[in-house]
Amino acid sequence: MVHAAPDDLVKPLGVERSRRPAVSLPAGVGKLAARATAALALGCTATVVGYVMLFGDPLGGDPYVVAPIVPREAPFNGDGKAGDGPRGTNTAAELEQQAGVAVVRPGEKGPPGAVVITVPQQGPIKLAPAPDRRLVERTRYGLLPRVGPDGARAAAVYARPVEQLPGGAKPNGKIAIVVGGLGIGQSVTTEAIIKLLPAVTLAFAPYGTDLDGAVAKAREQGHEVLLQLPMQPFDYPDNDPGPHTLTVEAKPAENIDRLHRVMTRFTGYVGAINFMGAKFTSNDAALQPILKELGDRGLYFLDDGSSPRSLAQSTAQNVKATAARADAIVDAAQRADAIDKELEKLEALARERGLAIGVASALPLSIERIARWSKGLEAKGLLLVPASAAIRDGRG
Repeated sequence: MVHAAPDDLVKPLGVERSRRPAVSLPAGVGKLAARATAALALGCTATVVGYVMLFGDPLGGDPYVVAPIVPREAPFNGDGKAGDGPRGTNTAAELEQQAGVAVVRPGEKGPPGAVVITVPQQGPIKLAPAPDRRLVERTRYGLLPRVGPDGARAAAVYARPVEQLPGGAKPNGKIAIVVGGLGIGQSVTTEAIIKLLPAVTLAFAPYGTDLDGAVAKAREQGHEVLLQLPMQPFDYPDNDPGPHTLTVEAKPAENIDRLHRVMTRFTGYVGAINFMGAKFTSNDAALQPILKELGDRGLYFLDDGSSPRSLAQSTAQNVKATAARADAIVDAAQRADAIDKELEKLEALARERGLAIGVASALPLSIERIARWSKGLEAKGLLLVPASAAIRDGRG
């Protein structure tokens, strides 16, 4: 007879298991069960081996045990002994010595024949959230930009940081590109946000149904943003920039009120750029209070360069505001070859003077040519920068 007894190894600790009567099996049945168990085990093994041979080990190459990396209680030197630094820290040299890996930093040369792996300094650039409470005040029209109590200015807080060329190389020149007319057409706005490199600055007209959403998407992609101000052209009102246009006939207080209406349409912009406005920008008396108001509220002004009679830069200096002028409208002629030629002129100007600013409209052909052109700038040693960087670099 075969007797099955309880297994003490699986008995709960500290708990006395109740005794069950032994189960007696006939000898023939016991031998048959043992043979069946052995056959079943052999069959399972054969199945597993066959599966691995046909399909490979599904866990092959994967870790079977994951061990957490815990900071050391104290720094260690190359000899494995505790160092003298703060708890939980190691110097870069100590870590390199322990790992047996030499780290080549920007500006340094590695040993001859060494394999160099470049580790990115940072991920995609994220702009500061908008609106920043310090930089807005609530008015009857909405949130209006202002200088923060701590002196913070939208022109700096909302600006996109300047990237570097690979390896920290010094650029042969810097180029800023501003693409305007966004926010009105949803499809072209989305196309510009997605296709253009993040360093391209986007300018939004104060019209459209979902400006806050469109501007938020642009800034999420890393694009610095400008506000387009509707200004009076010489053939106004036959050529009308839109509601709340700033005109030379309006009194300064009326123009300031119109300016405030436009400025509250969305937040997160670093400055303003004219939309049309050849007549308005040529009138110092009309332009002066507008530029002063922008400067007092922590913003800069960029003249799109469309009018040779513009007084924006000289007027800004008189009221201690910051302004700059674009060097070229790159898509004045809507032909691929003409746009490419203007972009080449910007490159030459950037190499000659160190910096060039170009503007364009959000037209499908312009977006396509600028997107294609900008991807090849690094190979030419040229750096694409946001408009705010062009202002800081002394174009005002």
